[in-house]
Amino acid sequence: MEKDDIFELYDLKVEVTSSGRPFVCSHKEGDHFLVQGENIIFPENDHFSMYALSALLPLLPAKQRMLDDNDWMKTDTLIACPDPNCGARFRITRTGIRKFSHSECTVVPLEEK
Repeated sequence: MEKDDIFELYDLKVEVTSSGRPFVCSHKEGDHFLVQGENIIFPENDHFSMYALSALLPLLPAKQRMLDDNDWMKTDTLIACPDPNCGARFRITRTGIRKFSHSECTVVPLEEK
């Protein structure tokens, strides 16, 4: 890793929580997955709805990045299940920070500063 090409991303935990309304999908409260860099890590023998995952995926890269304190993406952590009849919510929590090297993530060179 070259010192001048280092960047940081947050590790995330995405966990099923309840809104108080019944679940109609296959979610169970406490089901979760982790995000570390580009990797989604599912606990052994667990499952996660592909429909819920498709609703969450566009948000995860933004939630991994450093954000301005006034950015809504930093404060809003609950995402509704995409099924309007389901009471499940998905809480996205930052759990740690990890360093990455630009040169180890892509072959596209950094522009000269």
